[in-house]
Amino acid sequence: MPDIDVKEPEQVVIIGSGPAGWTAAIYAARAELNPLVFEGQGSKTMIPGGQLMFTTEVENYPGFRDGITGQELMMEMRAQAERFGTRILTEDIVEVDFQQRPFVLTSSRGKEVRADSVILATGANARWLGLPNEERLAQTGGGVSACAVCDGALPHFREKVLAVVGGGDSAMEDALYLTKFAEEVVVIHRRDELRASKIMQDRAFANEKIRFEWDTEVAEVLGDEEITGLVLEDTTSGEQRELAVSGMFVAIGHDPNTGFLEGQVKLKENGYIECPVNFRTNTSVPGVFAAGDVMDDYYRQAVSAAGTGCMAALDAERWLAHGGAESVAAEEPVAEVVEAG
Repeated sequence: MPDIDVKEPEQVVIIGSGPAGWTAAIYAARAELNPLVFEGQGSKTMIPGGQLMFTTEVENYPGFRDGITGQELMMEMRAQAERFGTRILTEDIVEVDFQQRPFVLTSSRGKEVRADSVILATGANARWLGLPNEERLAQTGGGVSACAVCDGALPHFREKVLAVVGGGDSAMEDALYLTKFAEEVVVIHRRDELRASKIMQDRAFANEKIRFEWDTEVAEVLGDEEITGLVLEDTTSGEQRELAVSGMFVAIGHDPNTGFLEGQVKLKENGYIECPVNFRTNTSVPGVFAAGDVMDDYYRQAVSAAGTGCMAALDAERWLAHGGAESVAAEEPVAEVVEAG
C-alpha cells in the first residue's frame, strides 16, 4: 500500500486509470507533485486500465509500428507512471466533497483522502446489448467491438461482412468508416427509421456497401473463438433468422462514469463533465480538472485521452503554482452545486 498521510492533503489525486489517468500521472510525477492514483477496483464492464483492457490489438496509437495489445499498452503506461513515483490504490472513489478545501474523497473501502487538486479521468462505458457471448467475444478479441475507428482496420475485418448495431449518428459514422475495409456493412436497427441526422442518413443510404435490416434486434451472437454470425429477431413478428458476419460493432452510445460526482461539478446534458473554457481541462470547480472520455463525448480515442491527461496535469500544476485554493477568494463559495445531467 502506498504511503498516505491522511492528515496532510495530497497535492493532486487522479481518479481513473485509462490513457488519460496514466498520462496525467506521468506528467504530475515528473513535476514532483507526488500524485496518488485511484485506479479502480473493476466491475463487469470496466476494469483498471479502461476500455483498452478489452481491446486485443491497437494499431492507431503512435509509436508502435507493428501495433500493441490494449493490455500491454496500459500496463506500460502504468509502469511508466510508477517509475516516476506515482502511488496507486486499487480502489474506487465513491463520493467526493468539492464544497470544502482541501477536497475530501471517500474510497470504496471507506478511506478518506484530502486533496488540494483533483483530476477526474474515470472514462465512459460503452453500452452493450447484454448478450452473454457478446461480452465474452468482446473481451477475448473475437470480433465484437464498440469502437469501429479503433478496430475496424484490423486484418480480421478486411473484405468481410460486418454488422453495425444502432440507428444514430455514431452508428452511421461507424458504418461509413467500415466501408473502407469491409465487403459489406449491415446496419441492424430495431425500428423502421433511423435516429441519425438527415445528412448522416443520406450518406449511409447512398453508400452501395451498406444495407439495412429494419425492425430487427440481435438475439444471439454466434461463434466460439471468433464471431461467425448473429441470430436476428424481427421486432414485430418475433421471427428469428441467422446472418453470417465476421464482426459486430455495437454503436448504441456511451455512459460517462460520473455517477459518484452527485452534482459536485457541472455536467453537460448527456452526463459528460463540462469544461467551460475551450482547450482547458478546468471544470466548474477551481482545482478540479477533467481528462479523457469522461469529458470527451466526441473523439473518444486513446491518443486524444492521453493528450487531455497531459493537459490536465499541466493545468493542475500551474493552478497549484499560482496559489491553488488560496487564489480562490475567501468570500466566494467553493463551488456551485449543480444537478447531475
